[in-house]
Amino acid sequence: MSLQFLLPAVSVLTAFPLAAYCLLLSRRLRKLNNLETGLGGAIAVMTSEISRLDQCIRKARAEAEAASNELARVIEASRNEKAYWALQSELSRGGTASQRRLRPRAQLLEAEDA
Repeated sequence: MSLQFLLPAVSVLTAFPLAAYCLLLSRRLRKLNNLETGLGGAIAVMTSEISRLDQCIRKARAEAEAASNELARVIEASRNEKAYWALQSELSRGGTASQRRLRPRAQLLEAEDA
């Protein structure tokens, strides 16, 4: 055999295994990209789950922010109420102290003697 026939024969013989390998890879890739059973389906499901979780996170964040604002409002109202009761208590104590000072001096002396 001459070199003219040997090189084409070797290239034909190597082409068959390469063709079989390409066919095998294409079948595996087709199975991998199948939207129902392959990786494509898994990616589609994960994408939908990510979007659903993102919506849940946004909703939870909005609810937490609303609850925080409501809590801040209630705390401020309780502080105002506490200040009101402290002022009212102080005013009521001040009123009784002034009444004691206004008693006649004779009554004070009798109270000290007794």
